[in-house]
Amino acid sequence: MSFLDIFKTVDINKELNRCRTTKGSILLDVRSEEEYRAGHISGSRNIPVEKISNAPNLLRDKSAPLFVYCRSGSRSKKAVSELRKMGYTEVFNIGGIEQYQGQLQRGKR
Repeated sequence: MSFLDIFKTVDINKELNRCRTTKGSILLDVRSEEEYRAGHISGSRNIPVEKISNAPNLLRDKSAPLFVYCRSGSRSKKAVSELRKMGYTEVFNIGGIEQYQGQLQRGKR
């Protein structure tokens, strides 16, 4: 990682395309359940960052590509770090939903 890497921003829209074309990928929303119900990206699963320790019970394949987002990218960064500590090998922080340009789905999964 170079010094300039700290200035790079993630484009959630580009990363979603990568997620959707990656075999076996899982789109993971780590915002609160209330935030998720208010509007989430279609096809995403919700595990709030505060409950990320439950991931092994819900996401059994630790080699499955996980594309993680939240509102701004901060909670997803934390979740990615925790998931990697738990042994997940293909985990990507794709940033925040506030930059998402598509339609949001409302309600529960």
